[in-house]
Amino acid sequence: MPSGVNPRDNRRDGRGSEEGVRQVEITIDVSDAVGLGVAAAISATLVLPDPAALPERPVVCVAMPSSSYARGYYTCNLPGAGSGAQAAFHAGRGWIFAALDWLGCDGAGGIDPEDLGYAVLAAAAHAAQEEIVLRLANGLLAPGYPPVGGACVIGLGQSLGGALLIYQQARHGSFDGIGVLGFSAVHAHPATPPGGAPVVVAWYPRDARLEDCREPLNAAALATAHAAAHAGGASGHAAWEAVAWGFHYDDVPASVVEQDLAHYEGIARGGDPQAPSPPWYARRTPQRAARSTLTPGIVAAEAAAVTVPVLAAMGVRDLVPDPRGEPRAYASARSVDLFVCPRMGHVHNMAGTRALLWQRIHQFGAWCAAASDA
Repeated sequence: MPSGVNPRDNRRDGRGSEEGVRQVEITIDVSDAVGLGVAAAISATLVLPDPAALPERPVVCVAMPSSSYARGYYTCNLPGAGSGAQAAFHAGRGWIFAALDWLGCDGAGGIDPEDLGYAVLAAAAHAAQEEIVLRLANGLLAPGYPPVGGACVIGLGQSLGGALLIYQQARHGSFDGIGVLGFSAVHAHPATPPGGAPVVVAWYPRDARLEDCREPLNAAALATAHAAAHAGGASGHAAWEAVAWGFHYDDVPASVVEQDLAHYEGIARGGDPQAPSPPWYARRTPQRAARSTLTPGIVAAEAAAVTVPVLAAMGVRDLVPDPRGEPRAYASARSVDLFVCPRMGHVHNMAGTRALLWQRIHQFGAWCAAASDA
């Protein structure tokens, strides 16, 4: 058995019920790729279909979560209005699905994600993806699983994961197609209820360290918004409700919304990384990279350099103010598909319509396989 491999049946822990699907946990050494001078590793969960279900041109999907989530965002049956785990959905239809953590975000190994910018995070994810594809080709991923070569490899990234996915593809050429989920390559910005006061968020340069954040790029706009909110008597509860509206649709239970946003706020404020939490939440957040997520055009140059097919997918309430403007960002892409999923907020895999989004992603993967063959 390869080092760092822990196979288990996907059906035993409630994370999926697709017939013949198998789950494998691995740890991948990426020390050489990131050059931090200390041991560095990425944790990954592989969800494998029955070998008999693999198509003639196999598809390997490598998925990266948002800043406050872990790989369990894709592999667990998340609470909410819908049901099922995304990885099991795709694996049950013949895909090999690999969900990655961000380097340092599991709270182990002594690596502080506050020290990591786009370049290091993307280099680590690229090295992990290459190792997974290599192990698959050599039949070393899991005991008894046959070699799988010549695969079409697609990448998925949610929110900050979408920004880093664009960066990784432009810099490393990792994938045959990318699915950018819940992130705008033009300007990601929170959705607010109709008639509500617009949200003004801080804009920071990419990879801004704490010492670079004393004055945001849009400090004047923030000061004006703060003064207006103070004069109007706006409360913190109203701001919380506005965020909740954009993150979760109305059919998601209030208890789930409260749990989700409480974790999001707690980890952004430097909460206890050792505190127990569900496996779909990260223990640490790559804040240095995440600070700039809502800055306009933060990966505009990289998006324009992507040449492979792109799927820009989002909920009807999401961080994408102008969905139909997204294709303009990918000036060099072979093709750009757009999908706005109904009755879905920013946290896609807690939505009642989650399976509709997964089906659209699956169709995109089939297109990428056909396009790469051509």
